[in-house]
Amino acid sequence: MTNTFGYIRVSSTDQNEDRQLDALRGKAVPPRNIYMDKQSGKDFNRPQYRRMVRRLRRGDLLYILSIDRLGRNYEEIQRQWRMLTKEVGVDICVIDMPLLDTRSGKDLMGTFIADLVLQILSFVAQSERENIRKRQEQGIAAAKARGVRFGRPAVETPEDFGALVEAWERHERSFSDTIALCGMSEATFYRRLREYRIERNSREK
Repeated sequence: MTNTFGYIRVSSTDQNEDRQLDALRGKAVPPRNIYMDKQSGKDFNRPQYRRMVRRLRRGDLLYILSIDRLGRNYEEIQRQWRMLTKEVGVDICVIDMPLLDTRSGKDLMGTFIADLVLQILSFVAQSERENIRKRQEQGIAAAKARGVRFGRPAVETPEDFGALVEAWERHERSFSDTIALCGMSEATFYRRLREYRIERNSREK
């Protein structure tokens, strides 16, 4: 019995998968057979993809909207395509590219054309990934040059930090109360404490 599957990939949790989901529904893929990863396409270490592959059997049909949803690594796309179609024995249909439908054109010429299209699209997918990474790096560098700071904002050291530390050192206040009054995590408190003690020792010399 032939089962129909669908695979969806988005690069991050803030990307919308609706277009891919609508396309798979249009192909009548059962909801239980639709697998989705919210992960980069740089490799195939994706939990839902691996779970789907374990379920695939010879003669099954796998739908994906476009080749870059399968992945963005040229060599890995080629390797996974061969594994799925040759070793597992499933058919693959790339909805946005009708030439990439292994159900048709199984003669020598059809196979040659499909392999050629796959190589071109795989190359484009990886090139786009590299361009995205370059644009991100350039954007970050430009933002840093403008003085934009990344990560969590630095926690301000309270003006009475020294008095709070000294009260804690004299056991007049508990550690938990001290860091709560400082508005710091334990790690931040100890980092500022080291800085404070170095500065205090230099003043006392």
